[in-house]
Amino acid sequence: MSSWGAIFQEDDEDRIIAAQIVSGQKELFRLLIKKHERAVYGMGMSFFHNKEDASDFTQEVFLKVFSSLSRFEGRSRFSTWLYKIAYNTAVNSVTRMKEYQSLVEDEIASDNDTPEREFFRNLARDAVLEAVIELPNRFRVCVDLFFFYDRSYEEIEIITGYPVNTIKSHVFRAKKILREKLVAYTSKSPGGAE
Repeated sequence: MSSWGAIFQEDDEDRIIAAQIVSGQKELFRLLIKKHERAVYGMGMSFFHNKEDASDFTQEVFLKVFSSLSRFEGRSRFSTWLYKIAYNTAVNSVTRMKEYQSLVEDEIASDNDTPEREFFRNLARDAVLEAVIELPNRFRVCVDLFFFYDRSYEEIEIITGYPVNTIKSHVFRAKKILREKLVAYTSKSPGGAE
């Protein structure tokens, strides 16, 4: 199955679970929490910078999602709808958008990392961080949603309310900086031309 097929199947599963919850099988909500809790918590860490506030934020978001689940119409992916609720909750909870801190500033490690993978992950992380730092604070979330939450431009527009062209511009800038850093690295590596 292609990755697109897996995404559509995943979306269908979320829609089915949401419909079952609305029809009275409320205990199934734990499945949606389990599936999306880490992403919502990550967004909470980006905005609040500490585990306690991020946990409180995560609970608040899922309470809002549960209470408004009957209004999910399925016109977008369930995760997009959920992230929009999370984003709006976070924005309304912080006093200034400049308090947002990109997820790229946190260490994202894997148990299966080899030294080479870790090196390239850190190189990419540093490049994206450099790109994010150059962006206006209120648009940093766009880069996070694109690179770390795998959202499309249209989904990011739905979540944040920012115009697609603005989102594309910031993501393009982040990609350009990442490309330049990788080219600079490969030209300095033992196999690269100097």
